[in-house]
Amino acid sequence: MSADGQKMPVLIVGGGIGGLGTALALSRKGIPSHVIEQADEFKEIGAGIQLGPNVFRMFELLGLTGEMNKLAVFPQGLEMRDSITGKIFVELPVDHRFFDKYHAPYAVIHRADMLDVIHRTCQKSNLITLTTSQKVIGFDETAGGVSARTESGQTFTGAALVGCDGLWSTIRQILVGDGKPVVSGHIAYRAVVPTEEWPKEYRINKMILWGGEKTHLVHYPLRRGELFNLVAVFHSDRYEEGWDTYGDPDELHARFAEKCEPVRTLLKKVNAWKMWVLCVRPAIKQWTKGRSTLLGDAAHPMLQYLAQGANMALEDAVCLAEQIVANGDDYATAFQKYQDVRYLRTARVQLMARVFGEIYHASGVNRELRNQVLGDWTAKGGVDMEWLYGHQPGLPRVETVAVPKQSLPF
Repeated sequence: MSADGQKMPVLIVGGGIGGLGTALALSRKGIPSHVIEQADEFKEIGAGIQLGPNVFRMFELLGLTGEMNKLAVFPQGLEMRDSITGKIFVELPVDHRFFDKYHAPYAVIHRADMLDVIHRTCQKSNLITLTTSQKVIGFDETAGGVSARTESGQTFTGAALVGCDGLWSTIRQILVGDGKPVVSGHIAYRAVVPTEEWPKEYRINKMILWGGEKTHLVHYPLRRGELFNLVAVFHSDRYEEGWDTYGDPDELHARFAEKCEPVRTLLKKVNAWKMWVLCVRPAIKQWTKGRSTLLGDAAHPMLQYLAQGANMALEDAVCLAEQIVANGDDYATAFQKYQDVRYLRTARVQLMARVFGEIYHASGVNRELRNQVLGDWTAKGGVDMEWLYGHQPGLPRVETVAVPKQSLPF
């Protein structure tokens, strides 16, 4: 408790999806928090993000489902096509069979829209304090809690601290001290295109991935069908921090020069690409120390090939809040138990994301084998993803999440 008898807040470093999601999860349990964001405003860089059934359960627990549904697009299917021949080798409908299996929908949403929903919900809570333009550079654990220091010289105090400051986390360096992330060998270009500029034959409500060799392109509709999201990935050892650098179209077109005509044509629809170098860290077992812990990409950054980074962060947030309540606000014990519940789950997703990346980028004989095996897999109804999309330990059980009706302008 503070000197005035009020419950001290949990300090949350970083105001992205993981940080604001943590604040919201804590507020649902009556726990105050203070989110400290280094940027001038709470905003997301990027474009589309995929929402698996597992994150819809978190939306339900956090009271976000209705608002997310208003802004999300619910694809009718998933396709994988060979980027050399153009042939479809995976075609999976996302219909009643998918829902019957996982009891929750699959959707895509603009990353900025997702953060905005969480941010607006946080603003309505008197348990959440939001501070911008403050970069936390260090912290100390005291007898009564945690004291965080910022670059501008301010100090914030709280009962505990959660580092949600992403891949290049300052808090991780204090708790884990494993240096910078390492280059994965892959680089991604992303863009959005107004639907009226997108080729009519591809104005369909599906997520389509063109796979290999050593590249892939994925596209799908966003914002009620007003936009199409594109992400093109290729092998590269280039290193540059951040998510908001402009890419070189000539480099991109050179990497995709040998791909089929539809892929080359789709890439030409974009004039300006944003680029980010895909970096990784190995899975770790220990990211907690005393009253301080990590969450989301700060704890377990993962490649985007399973589209689970933000989903895992919200699972983390809900699990963390559950453990704090279960352990009577004993933060050191709660944080350790949260970590123990989550580290194998997140490590598996980290590992399998790498495996899926190899599948998408398969070359030579491996590419032919991929097409054959995944084609057979599709014919048998697809692979069971219950390990990813199903109920997880440490999280409250949500039996079902309704799928809304939706119409798009094409």
